[in-house]
Amino acid sequence: MQRRCLQGRHRRNVPLRGPNPVTPDDIATAFNKPPGRPVRAEAVTRETWGALCKRQGMADPQPCIQMLDGFNEGWLCFEKPAQALKGEIGLEAVLRGLLTQL
Repeated sequence: MQRRCLQGRHRRNVPLRGPNPVTPDDIATAFNKPPGRPVRAEAVTRETWGALCKRQGMADPQPCIQMLDGFNEGWLCFEKPAQALKGEIGLEAVLRGLLTQL
């Protein structure tokens, strides 16, 4: 079966990355430092997506669930992904700057 990707029509997403690759656990660890409160990354099970979408303000969570399924199953993808722009500032410095502005 040939996979056919759906393309967006109106916006262009440009991935940004720092000087080093990061994982969800790296991000959680970096969030621990500035606020001084424990933060950990957790996988969100499919069974909870609907309730989570509703808590985030979606009246009908089904389109969001279908989109996540599409990415996870590979039938929704970016045919020509944009080249990531690489920055020079690391994750911890970015978070420190953002959190001091709150």
